This record gives sequence, structure tokens and C-alpha cells, in this order.
Amino acid sequence: MVDPLNAWWAQQLVLCGWAFEPEPNKIEAEAAKARLQALGVADRGELGWRLMEAGSSTADPARLLAALELLALAGSLQWLSEPRMRSWLVRLTGEIFSRYANLEHWLEALGQAKSAEGWQHGDATLQEAWEALASLERAGEGVTWEVLSEWLLHNRNARVLSLWPDAPQEQAWRLRAVFSPVIESLPGEQDWPGVHEWLWQHWQIEDRNGLIQHLLWLAGYGHRQGWDLDAARLLVADEAARQAWVEAFPADERDYARVLLGFVEGGEPLEWAAWDWLRMVDLAWAGVCSGWLKVEEAQVFANHGADLVQRRYSDWIALARGYQRGCSLFEGRNRLNDLQQGWELLLHAPDSPWRLPLHSLLSDEAREVSRQAIRAWRSSPRHWVLALASVREPELGLRQGESVAVAAERRTDALRYLEDTLGLYPEEGAAALSRYWLPAQAHHLNQLAADATHGALPKADTPFGSPDIEDRARLVALKQGGRHAATIHMAEKYAFYLQMAMDSEAFDAAALQHLTEALRGTLCRFYSDSRRLLEAWAQWEALLPEAEQPSLIHEIRWHLEDPGSPFHWLDWHSAEWHEPGLRPTLSRFTAMALVGPLNSPAWNEPQAESEREAAAIREWIDENYGLHGGTELSEFIDFLLEAGDRQEYQVNYAPYTLNPQRLASEIAMLESTDCSEDDRHHLLRLQRVRDGVDGCNELDMAAWDIAQAVDLAIAGRQLGWLEEGEFGSLLERAHTLAAEHYSGWEAYACGLYAGFSFFMGDTPEREAFLSSFRQALVAWLAGAPALAGPWASLDFPGARPRHWAPLHVDTLPGDAKTLH
Repeated sequence: MVDPLNAWWAQQLVLCGWAFEPEPNKIEAEAAKARLQALGVADRGELGWRLMEAGSSTADPARLLAALELLALAGSLQWLSEPRMRSWLVRLTGEIFSRYANLEHWLEALGQAKSAEGWQHGDATLQEAWEALASLERAGEGVTWEVLSEWLLHNRNARVLSLWPDAPQEQAWRLRAVFSPVIESLPGEQDWPGVHEWLWQHWQIEDRNGLIQHLLWLAGYGHRQGWDLDAARLLVADEAARQAWVEAFPADERDYARVLLGFVEGGEPLEWAAWDWLRMVDLAWAGVCSGWLKVEEAQVFANHGADLVQRRYSDWIALARGYQRGCSLFEGRNRLNDLQQGWELLLHAPDSPWRLPLHSLLSDEAREVSRQAIRAWRSSPRHWVLALASVREPELGLRQGESVAVAAERRTDALRYLEDTLGLYPEEGAAALSRYWLPAQAHHLNQLAADATHGALPKADTPFGSPDIEDRARLVALKQGGRHAATIHMAEKYAFYLQMAMDSEAFDAAALQHLTEALRGTLCRFYSDSRRLLEAWAQWEALLPEAEQPSLIHEIRWHLEDPGSPFHWLDWHSAEWHEPGLRPTLSRFTAMALVGPLNSPAWNEPQAESEREAAAIREWIDENYGLHGGTELSEFIDFLLEAGDRQEYQVNYAPYTLNPQRLASEIAMLESTDCSEDDRHHLLRLQRVRDGVDGCNELDMAAWDIAQAVDLAIAGRQLGWLEEGEFGSLLERAHTLAAEHYSGWEAYACGLYAGFSFFMGDTPEREAFLSSFRQALVAWLAGAPALAGPWASLDFPGARPRHWAPLHVDTLPGDAKTLH
């Protein structure tokens, strides 16, 4: 049975110079290919544009006729599936019949259009074809206008036209129409000739790994991140600062700055994510056309682009404006005025793939499949480290996907950073990174925040003075962090160190993998999702800014607000929980805090130090105590805890307080002769007894011995001179001794300062040392600055608990007030 539509189609192609062919889509492939090339249609994307243009309201009849020919040629090359070709044929035929009442009107309109093209000077054969068709029509032979009109009317509701891929998992390809429409979702070489050259020329992509890295970068970062951050800072800058910002750019980049400033000052919405997400869809199509992506993989990225677009834009026009703003910034010239002309066809053509509402692109199932797949791409713990570290170094956003070897220059830079900044060397192994995991610091901050929330912070006035007003204000402001676990404040720095270790390629990969898994598990335990983590990070970053370092608040907020940020697409689950480093018990942390300002706060269990650092520790112990090895160290710590310098005071100096005459005589005798070094020290201490310097005759100076004992015990553990059991026993003894001698941190501090002052040797820097020590004691007692030391967050050994319980589980074990 003759198909009226196909027969009518064949008749019309005679007007294009074809011989009558009952099956117009079955001509020889080589002839069809050559004809398409002659017509300037080199790929299916161009075919899509031509078909779309033919059905637009502004298209002349010549374009409609040309589209019928293109359909026949594309069908012959199998560029179009049978249903797609049939749908376009019905659509174009229906357009012709809706405009022209009969063949005469159609031919007349064609004649006018062809005349406008100069046809009257051309091929007389076409005139004969037209006359032949008119004769058939008048004779009622062939498929007449009336016959086909009835057929169209009868079949109007018989089938839904499928002009573009419309399966639920394929509709996101409509987004690519910004660049070139996808008319068939299964690609072939006819879709993108020269795609490999294009990928290299425009993206410097030469393999599958590079392609995936760029796709994930466009989804999670893109150009928009830098633009968004610049815009955020410009919004709060004054006119002078804005102009200075523009002038700071090199001359060849200043056009970008001027366009962005124009958007800011002109009130234009500061939103351009479409620039990244639409290009991601385009790049996914390039990937599948190049053979580097499977169709299913490419569809995942396209659907992810659609998912992100739907979160940000309400309709196609908003999407188009967002893309044009991004294009303007990229090119350094305002392209918004081109919107009407450049996007007319996509936004308004009746056959545009964008006629489908934007929010109908994805089915729930397709959306969920794409979300699971994108999370799978970032499922390795390594992506947690990348995401955290990229806040400080955004270039790391291009390292997503499969792990690849880093450049030699990067390896060298990473190794130098670890050595110069951390004193970390490859020979120590990956386990040495646990030195930089500081769980006690997080506990300290959480406790301060809880106390600040309830107005239970330590008083600002101490026996040694008061903290700086700004430091005290920052301490009080910690109440704003009461809802947020503070581990992220420490963990993000640890993640950066971990990334540097991975980039150096100088540490055992399996050991680093274990640490990244531990980091993920810990963060998943303390933060229920990415939003809670980022909110906590932003809050603690605002509360504890790093001196002389730019704030990361804008960067953190960007990740919080951008739906494509990799933080929202990490594998958020916790397996069996273990941390990258040991978490001390609360009592152990308290015992280590007894060292006070004699040394830096111990925010974690002491770890074995590098040989370079160990040499410095051994030299310090030798110079100050004359100790060599674990046995001598243990014996001396025993001495400090059992008798120490306090016994020397009691035996050699306390009696003088009962006999001032003898004290004066002894001083006078020593002052009248040349003293040895030992006698000089004795004289100084006698003078301090006489003057009662810093309360040495009234205060219990056991704190001086306890602090030294703890300091040396920690050093011994770092050197490997003390085993874990012995170290723990020494800490327990120090803890017990402190409880026996003092009622609280203030009394302990007074005793420590008295001992520090009394037993100081002869040095011209005495006053500077004492002043610095007093300032440190103020900071430790008052908790300002917050990270000066942990006394403000800890109950003194043996004292009644006075602190409020934090509202989360980010605390040290052994805390009876922890909420579990």
C-alpha cells in the first residue's frame, strides 16, 4: 500500500532537482553525503539547526522545501532514526499545509522565494518540475493536496511527534542546544567530526581522565567560583577599593574586571552558573562522541547538569541570561545585548528543543540515577581531602576523578612545604601525620563555646593582669559556635597537610589511604551532612581568624550555597569510626595541661618526632638538665615529683625567712667577694627570699616541679625514651600531686610563676622573660586568646566540675558530661 506522506514527499523533492524516487530516504549514501556537504551540513547538529529554522514563523517556503531535502539525505545516511525522520516529515508537511491552502499557493510562494534568490537566471529544469506537479494536481493524479490534507487531518492525533530525544534519561541533551542541538541521543562520527582536535584546542584534554576531571570541575567549581568570590568582595568594597581592584589586573585581563564591576554597579543579578553547567553538558557530548565516555556515563553528566540547572533557574530565559552573563565575563565584553538576536530561535521557535518546560527535563528516576553516579565518582575518601584542601587551594578542584600522577614540580613543591612548614620528612612515614591531628584542641574550643553560651567563662582579671580587650571579646563571641562541633577548624588544616603528603608521592600510598578514610569517618561522625560541616567551618573561621592570613569565609560560604560544590556530592557515610590520630582522655589532657606556658599546649597524645626535631629536643634536655637517655630522664622526673626544686627551697632558703639577720649577713658576705657561678645563683635566690620576690616565701612552688616533670615526660615520649605505660603513670602522679597542692588553676599559676621567677638563673633578660611568662599565664587563665592554652576549658585536678556540657559528641572520652 502506498504511503501518501512518502509519495507526496517524493513529489516535492522533484522541485529540488531530484528524479522521482518512491522512497526518498533510500538514495545512495555517497551521493547523499556529497549533497549534504554541498549544502553546508557537515554534522547532525547543523541538521538540527536547519530543521528547527525551517519550522520557525520567519522561515520562507524555500527553507521548508530545503528541509524536506535534508530529511531525505539524512535518512539515507541513517543520521535519523525512522521515528525521528517521520516525526520531522509530519511536522514540516503540516507546517506547509497550515500556511498554503493548495499546491498553487505553495508553488507561487516557492517561486517568489526562489526569485529572491536569483532563480530566474538559473535552472529551467526546475520550472518544468513545477509545471509537471501542477499538471498532476489538476488531473487528480499522484498524491494531491486535498488527499494529503485529509491524511494529515485523519492522522493528527494518531501519534505524538518526537522531534528530539525524549526518553526520560535523554531529555537533558536539550540543554546542549545552546551550542548545537542533539537530534539523536546515540552518537556517531556524523555528530562531531574532529572532536578530538576540538577537545585539545579548547580544553587541552587528551584522554579520558582529563575529560572526567574537567567535567567534575565544571560541575563543582568552574569559572563561576572565582567570579562569585570577586563579586562578593566587590559588593562590600567602596568606590576607591573597587577601582583599585580593577587596576590591579594586568592590562589583558582588565576587560573582565570592568564587565564584572559593571554588573555589580548596574544591579545585574550576579549569577552565571549556567556558563559552567551548560558547557559541562556540551563536554559530556564531546566525550561520548570521542569514545572516551560510554553513552550511559555521558547521560549521567548531562542529567547532573540538568539537575543543577533546575536548582538555580526558573525557566529557559533565566538560564539564557545566566549563560550570557558568564560568556560576558569570559570574553570580557557585555553580551547581554545579544540575547534577543542570538537566542531567538531556541527561546521562541515552535520546534525548539526548549519548548519543553525547563523543569520537565528530568524524571525523578533519571535524577536519582545521576545523583548516585556523581556521588560514585567522588566516593573515594581522597575526594574528601580534595574538597577540604581546595578551599585553600582551588586549583585542586581539577584533580577529581581517577587519581593520576602529579607533575614533578608539584611533587617538589609539596615536599618542600611539608619540610619547611611542618618539619615532616618522608623517612618518618605517613604515621607521623598524626602529630597534626589535634582532637584536644577541638574539645577545648567546644567547651569554651558551651561555657560562653551560659556565661560561665573564667573571669578576665587574673593575678597577672587582664587579657587584651579584643581577645576577650573574641572569647565571649565563641558562644556563637555552641551549636557547631569545632573539629572542622582543625581537620581542614590536617586535610591540607594530607593532600600535600599525597602530592609529594614520598609516603606509602596505602597508609595515606587509611588516614583519608579515618578523616572521612571522623567528619561523618561529627557532622550529619555537608551543610552542617560547612556551617560549622564558616562559623569557626569567623570566630578564630588566622593572623596575617586572608579569611576563608567567602570560600566556605560559596561551597555552602553552590549546589554543584563537591561537598554536597561526597560519599557521606561512616564505617567503623577511627580517627587519624589518638584521642587523649579528658584526665590525660588535663594532666598534660599542667605543663602550662613552659611549652606549647599539648593538643594530642605526644608522637615520636622526626630525627631532626628529636636532635633539637635532646640538645634542649642536655643543656637545661644534663640528661642523656631514658633512664636518667625517668629518674629525674621521679625526683621532680617527689622532691624537686621545692625541696631545695625548703631546705636551703626557707629557714632564712625565720632569721632576717643571718639572711642579711649571708648576702653581705657574698656581695663582698668574687662569686663563682653557683655562689652567684645562691646570692640571687637569697636576695629574692629577702625581698619576697613574686611571693616566693608565701606560695607553694610545687607547680614549678610538676610543670617541669610533665614537660620532660612529654619530651621523653616524643624521643621514644618513655614507653606508653610509664608515660601514663607519670601523668597520673603529676595529676594527683597537683590536686594535693592546689585548689585551682589560679593558685597553680601563682605557684608556677613563683617557681619560675625564684629559680631563674642570672640573665639580663630576666624582666623580659618574666613579662612574657605573665602574659602567657594571663592568656592560659583567662582563655584569651582562645588557643593560647587549655586551662580555661578544663577542671583543675580534684576540683569540682564547673563547665557546661557541649551540645554534641565532639568531646574527649572520660568527660562525664558528654552527651551520647
